[in-house]
Amino acid sequence: MASDNIFSGLKVVDMASFIAGPSAAVILSDFGAEVIKVEPPSGDTWRIGHKIPPQPQAQDPYPFHLANRNKRGITLDLKSPDAQQVLERLVKWADVLIVNTPHPARKRLKLEYDDVTRWNPRLIYADLTGFGERGPDANLPGFDITAYWARSGLLSMTRDAGAPPTWPVAGSGDNATAVGLYSAIVTGLYRRERSGKGSYVTTSLLAEGVWSASVSIQAALCEAKFFGLHDRKNPANAALNVYRAADDTWFVLIVTPDKLAAVAKAIGRADLLSDPRFSDPARLIQNMPQLTAILDEVFGSQPMSHWYEVFSGVHVTFGAVRGPQEVIADPQLRLNDIVVPLEGAGRKLTSTISSPIQVHGVTKVPAKRAPALGEHNDEILEQLGFDANEIAALHASGTVPKATEREAAAVG
Repeated sequence: MASDNIFSGLKVVDMASFIAGPSAAVILSDFGAEVIKVEPPSGDTWRIGHKIPPQPQAQDPYPFHLANRNKRGITLDLKSPDAQQVLERLVKWADVLIVNTPHPARKRLKLEYDDVTRWNPRLIYADLTGFGERGPDANLPGFDITAYWARSGLLSMTRDAGAPPTWPVAGSGDNATAVGLYSAIVTGLYRRERSGKGSYVTTSLLAEGVWSASVSIQAALCEAKFFGLHDRKNPANAALNVYRAADDTWFVLIVTPDKLAAVAKAIGRADLLSDPRFSDPARLIQNMPQLTAILDEVFGSQPMSHWYEVFSGVHVTFGAVRGPQEVIADPQLRLNDIVVPLEGAGRKLTSTISSPIQVHGVTKVPAKRAPALGEHNDEILEQLGFDANEIAALHASGTVPKATEREAAAVG
């Protein structure tokens, strides 16, 4: 139950936008943290992410629910002269503050670490940037596509030879970065448990992208000799390649040296083991296209269901390439609580993706819809100690706009 969860009693203020920062707060909320989502009066732009191509189009604002479930929401105009009094009470209430506002704007809004920790020295201040806090590009705006994918080198390597860089899956770098930011927050909380001190913790989309690409980046650091971009018909290693079954299913095959003999026999081509073109290491490199062509013919002769049985029988690593509509039918997702029910979002949005961390013996908080824009304004202000007259004044000044009935009734 939520009352027995790991982060029950932990208070989080999420002032971040789009995906990575808010998703780090979602992970905390999955384990019981109380999260307040703070948005400008116009709302987080990710509320309309489902309407921005090339994201899949839908009536339901599925991206916003995914990054903001289990939260309460308040709108706050940080440019208002009265905003500081609301911000101060939020910071005093919080254990964790998550921010991804660019530092120049953060400085103007008095939202920097030194501005807010004077109110709460035990605060874990979680800072997310595109390119890090120092250097000539520290203040550049960054999305995961630019900072995580392009700048890190990942985008240059995730393509076949002769193909231009492609457009990566939306949010893929953000969600990986969210796990990193969550880890930084938990590390800061552990430090606070031991020392009583708050922490300024941070990561960047660039740092997370380089970490994801670290095998290749580490190779570059030691001046390793790189193979060219992957060429499926002339790969560096035909045993680590992508092949297509008779039913047009593509699959990734990874045959380690200890499995070569077993796989060759299982696919009915034990003769390849003694073929002089492939049995001699030097000649194998020269004849990799020929070996690939042979394997193409073999694997193209039977459907994926056949190769599933063959590969499973010899315990070789493989994976059929699936599209999103196929992935959601995979029984592994629900049996392992990767996909879980989502309460209250309405329409067709009845399930969501759980965060990728499980603790045995701990049940995550059941997923509930994201808040409507400003849905909990008055409730949160009252919790922070503002009386009715003060709340009315904050509404009148536009510091905390009063939520309309439409906004209170639905997200998006």
